[in-house]
Amino acid sequence: INLVMPTINLDGEVTALAAVPEVVKTLESSVRTWQKSISRTLEEQRKRVPQGNGPLAEVDLWREINDTLSALTEQTNLPEVQKVLDILQKAESECIGDLQIVLNDLRKHHVEALDNVKCLSSLERHLTNLTHGAEFSVVLNTIPSLMNALRVVWIVSRCYNKDEWMLPFMERIAWEITTRVCRTVDLHTLFKESRAAAKKKVAEAKSTLDQWRNCYFDVRAQIEASGREQHWEFDRKRLFEKTDHMASVCQDLYDILQVITEELNSVFSPELTIVTADPERIDDLVRRVNGLTRPMEELTFDPFSVRTAHDWKLIMEEFKEQVSVENVKQIFLQNLKDPPLCKNHPPVAGAIYWSRSLFYRIKRTIIRFQEVKDMLSSERGKEVKQIYLQVAKKMKEYEDKKYNQWRVGTEEILPLLLKNTLLTISVTKKSVATKKSVRFVVNFSPLLREIIIETKYMEQLGFPVPEMARCVALQEDKYLRYTDGLKNMLDHYHKLMGTLNEAEIKLLDGHIQELWGVFKSGHRRLNWTSLGVGDFIVQCTRAIRKFETLVRQIHNNSEDINNKILFIESTNLFKFPPWKNGDELPKAKEFFEYVNSERSKAVAHMVRKFTAIPQFLRKVEGRIANTTSGKSPKLTGYYAYWENRIYEVLTQLIVKNLQAFNAAVLGNVPLFQAEAILSASEIILQPQGSEIEKMTVQCIQDCVEVTKHFVRWMHGTCIACPPQRVKEDEVVIFSFYSDVSQNPLVTEQAVLITQNVHKLLSSLNKYLSQWNRYQPLWKLDKGQVVEKLAAEKPTCVTFDNELQFYVKVAQEVTQQPLIKDEQFIRLQLAPLASAVQENARGWVASLGKLLNESAREELFSLQEEIEVGAFSCY
Repeated sequence: INLVMPTINLDGEVTALAAVPEVVKTLESSVRTWQKSISRTLEEQRKRVPQGNGPLAEVDLWREINDTLSALTEQTNLPEVQKVLDILQKAESECIGDLQIVLNDLRKHHVEALDNVKCLSSLERHLTNLTHGAEFSVVLNTIPSLMNALRVVWIVSRCYNKDEWMLPFMERIAWEITTRVCRTVDLHTLFKESRAAAKKKVAEAKSTLDQWRNCYFDVRAQIEASGREQHWEFDRKRLFEKTDHMASVCQDLYDILQVITEELNSVFSPELTIVTADPERIDDLVRRVNGLTRPMEELTFDPFSVRTAHDWKLIMEEFKEQVSVENVKQIFLQNLKDPPLCKNHPPVAGAIYWSRSLFYRIKRTIIRFQEVKDMLSSERGKEVKQIYLQVAKKMKEYEDKKYNQWRVGTEEILPLLLKNTLLTISVTKKSVATKKSVRFVVNFSPLLREIIIETKYMEQLGFPVPEMARCVALQEDKYLRYTDGLKNMLDHYHKLMGTLNEAEIKLLDGHIQELWGVFKSGHRRLNWTSLGVGDFIVQCTRAIRKFETLVRQIHNNSEDINNKILFIESTNLFKFPPWKNGDELPKAKEFFEYVNSERSKAVAHMVRKFTAIPQFLRKVEGRIANTTSGKSPKLTGYYAYWENRIYEVLTQLIVKNLQAFNAAVLGNVPLFQAEAILSASEIILQPQGSEIEKMTVQCIQDCVEVTKHFVRWMHGTCIACPPQRVKEDEVVIFSFYSDVSQNPLVTEQAVLITQNVHKLLSSLNKYLSQWNRYQPLWKLDKGQVVEKLAAEKPTCVTFDNELQFYVKVAQEVTQQPLIKDEQFIRLQLAPLASAVQENARGWVASLGKLLNESAREELFSLQEEIEVGAFSCY
């Protein structure tokens, strides 16, 4: 729009021109023309609307309005126009007031347009992404930023801070989002895409629609929380009615794809087609499943339109009906051979119950859809109803087949099961079969238990059951009582037998045979139709309790014997002298005498325990054979068992004590002491090493010979063997010594101790060899050495060196440790050190005597020389 300038010449002063009427008149005509043009332009701009439904159309509109008004405003600010206005103002023209009103209106609308352009320009990048973004992910990331930008516009804008401005603009954004979804999610092509791609597309579309609502309410809450901004109270129906409806439709579409992909198609996998006997039928079912989406692909209305929401609901209801029927049909066909059973349901009745539960499931669906007008009268509805009738027929045939097979089988096998004996015998796998390996088992077949349960459930399901099966089911409590009684009775018996060792089983052989005699009718004659089952259980229980009493008495005696044997086994045969304060320990002989003395006391206690054992065996003999002779043939094996146990305990006793003594030998605690002495010019132990070894060997021998005090029993008895005279002066006592002493474990420990003691003594001798450097002190002849030194007429310096050497030796010895602890021996070195010092002092005395004599001779010689010189002077 261009303002037409007046054609007259306006050069000159404003005052002069304002005084010319022709000039004023011409200018007034031009101003009126400008007023009309500006008014017309403003009116046109006010009437303009965005050329599109999206938000970018509104941005473009305000940019165009701003351009138009900016150009018009620039013309009104031209110098020529301003001079015209000044002339008319000076001439006090009436038209100038009307023009000022129009110009003010222009400036107002221009400022408004400029402000709107600035505010909307801040949203343009987000709106461009919203409109032209390549993927939904771009839109999803844009919506939060866009909503925050809208909040800023709401705060700073002069226009878009009012509901009548912001609400329509947000509607345009919502329209853009819904249009984007409608354009992307096309039901005519959606189900032809891959299932994964289609699911992703629909999920992203729903997320976008949900994001629009969620971001709006998030920003709205932030505005309210700030307390400074005007709240958003926009009409939610205008903003969210369509987006919420479309989100619901997208969720429906996702559910459809999920059902087809995850639930239906996964059932009819390629593997199922390979293994099934009717692959064509499976392929047909797959085609039916894929055909479930045909109504969506052939829609004649827009499912995203709010006005067609009811029509879409009918489509979804029809789909759910089809899916329900198809799903149940597939579940039925897939699990036909191995139906899933409820907890505690028997196989046959459980399968029928499963089939009926599926039938009721689709029946409820069909009944519910019958209540919806025209739902089943459509072509698809009729097809679904036909499938329902086919499935229901197959389910009925399945139930009848299962029932008939069960009824015939039950009538055949039930009489045979009831004729089974109450008990059956099994033998556990062992190298040698014993009475302990024989087990009695309740012979109540699991099939019989199953028939009882099946019968009860069959009657609940409304099927007629065989009369015999009904009678058995009615007596279920009785059979449970019988089986529980038999099981408890046999558990008691087996537990009791589990407490017996082989010797006790042989001892009680007759009583066990007697007990088995009571059991005999249970696995030979009585069956589950017999009348004496209860009496049989009572008799068996009474017999087991009697047997238990006998076993308890035997075990009490066995426990007493074991206590005495354990006392023997735990006896300490190497009790060492108590530790005394200080460095003094008992000498070797005292040590071994103490150990032997304490052992003798311990042996006396052990023998008393041993000799008391036969009296307990006689008590057992009294229970078993009604005699107390100690030599009953019925207890021969039992006597041998305990004699062998005594041998094992004595062997263990000796081995453990020798091991303990060996540990003491190798330990770091000294038990006795020996002295190092100088004897006959030799350094030796006192007592000597050979004597210590001899005492050690004797101590070991005494330990093993403890078993001589335990006399063997005569064969087949628990009576001690009397001494046997071999020769007139030789008496042999049959003890456990000959067997124990030859046991490899005992001999091995004895040899080991001897070797360790020998190594220890060798180590001590090697240590003492260090003192041999002082041998010259006692090996050399002092007289000869002194005479030789005297003949050499040594100087005082020589005497001093010799004396210092021997004094130093005496001092060196005092600095040596006088105690050496090596394993279990303490070596006392004080006697040896004293002897070395004494010899050193002897050498000092001899050299001192020689020095004294030599000095005296020289003194006398000097005196004579002095005297001779004195006389010569006179």
